[in-house]
Amino acid sequence: MELAQDKIDLIEKIIKNDRKFANNEDLNDDFFNETCKRSLLIVKTVTSDATLEAYLRKIATTSILNVLKNEGRLRRTKTGYMSTKEVPLETAVQSSLPDYSKIEVTYEPVAIQDTPEDVAVKKEILQIIVDSVFEVDEQEPDKQYAKLYDLRYEKGMTQKEIAEELSISQSEVSKRIFKLMEKVKQTFN
Repeated sequence: MELAQDKIDLIEKIIKNDRKFANNEDLNDDFFNETCKRSLLIVKTVTSDATLEAYLRKIATTSILNVLKNEGRLRRTKTGYMSTKEVPLETAVQSSLPDYSKIEVTYEPVAIQDTPEDVAVKKEILQIIVDSVFEVDEQEPDKQYAKLYDLRYEKGMTQKEIAEELSISQSEVSKRIFKLMEKVKQTFN
């Protein structure tokens, strides 16, 4: 059985347009023969030109892959086919880089010095807070707001420790700290 010239031209065109044809032009005859062998029955039975071309594209792709595998120019990978001249990216990266997975990196904390402007602003804010605490303490001396501020924010004591120090309940300490902070916030507003 022979193919008509228009079918032969179509097969050649499809083969040359396949992306695997590039860099493998020397195997053109093998690609053509394999495609013709696989498509003889299809060419004789399919009448629609569009359908025939779609079938031939699929057959040509399969034929090209088979020829390249048989010639040792192509191998199957997890993601598809790859030229035997190419090295998978994972292998290339693993072989060219040392194993850094076991290296532990530690960083020393860096103390960033405040600018003179930052220091001045912080001092000003702290002075406003201290002034407002003393003002609140003068208004209600029996609540000991100045001492409460000193124990909590200067000495870093817990509410429980402050309660023992001032001989009041922990819930009372919590209420006074909350009220003190509300009054300090009002000073800033």
